[in-house]
Amino acid sequence: MSNTDDDSTSTLKLNLPIIDFNKFINRKEDPEAYEKECSLVADCLHKYGIVILRDPNVIEENNETFLTMMESYFEGSDGVRDARPEVHYQVGVTPNHTEKPRNHCTRMGALGPNDKPLSPCPPEKDPKWRFFWRIGPSPEKTEFPDLNMDPVIPPEFPQWTEVMNMWGEKMKDACFTMAEMAAVGFKMDADTFTSRMLYGCHLLAPTGSDFNKYGELNTVLAGYHYDLNFMTIHGKSRFPGLNVWTREGRRASVVIPDGCLILQAGKQLEYLTGGHVLAGFHEVIVTKDTRRVIEERKAAGKSLWRVSSTLFSQIQSDQILVPLPPFDKLEGNEKFPPIKAGHQVQQELQAIELF
Repeated sequence: MSNTDDDSTSTLKLNLPIIDFNKFINRKEDPEAYEKECSLVADCLHKYGIVILRDPNVIEENNETFLTMMESYFEGSDGVRDARPEVHYQVGVTPNHTEKPRNHCTRMGALGPNDKPLSPCPPEKDPKWRFFWRIGPSPEKTEFPDLNMDPVIPPEFPQWTEVMNMWGEKMKDACFTMAEMAAVGFKMDADTFTSRMLYGCHLLAPTGSDFNKYGELNTVLAGYHYDLNFMTIHGKSRFPGLNVWTREGRRASVVIPDGCLILQAGKQLEYLTGGHVLAGFHEVIVTKDTRRVIEERKAAGKSLWRVSSTLFSQIQSDQILVPLPPFDKLEGNEKFPPIKAGHQVQQELQAIELF
């Protein structure tokens, strides 16, 4: 999984504006400031597919509690007992070398020499683990029961449900806020996205990478890919290593200030905006900075599992994905024929060998 002996770090650093959720909270008192902030959200999503935000309801202590529990879980899991392959790993644990990124070799080959990912072509199965935990209520009736299954609860962790729901609800709420702000910024009705997210299969999806085994420089932990869902949100990881690609195909690292969250556009948002927002490509690798943190944590006797505090927000499975006004008349809209979100998810899961 390691390509070279040299650290292929990004040449471009994205220092994005920080979206202030207080503008959302105080939107009735200062609607002008709120609308400006919403325009900033829309601009960041269009140009970069990424937004950095600060939510006063999310404190770093929440993230630390979640990360610590998940480190303990991944350190002890056998990857079998809590796995549910019969429902495409959409709840419970996904062990390493199970998920394979889609083949994007043609796209990768068209990138400039300084912007190519380290991911192999053709893609190989990722060494990362996942755990999927459903957040929020399930629909009473759905055509897609296998995408809306009951959760898996590891019995060794009496605090599991409380901690997962604590972090997951905070991440889901932040996605709903961002969805409303994006809609306002795009001159849509404020509930355009959020009404379609109700009863969605929102998945708290911590990713685990074991640096006891996969800590070599330039190891690819998560191959070059986009996310299949609506919006993906993360807290700050204890290890760096996330590279992203801009709309123009420039590879970049993102500076995430302490106490902030990062949100990335997924394929469902690309669909609903007819490509005005593109699903953001990204990969996770072991960089020189990652190696430095590995050595620091090893010396301190701390966990060497890299855990991402990720949530995938989704459009409800039975909703139709189709470009919405004002994006329904864009050139190239024929690339987005109407499809139920559940069918879109199933197609994507087939492509990454989980369905």
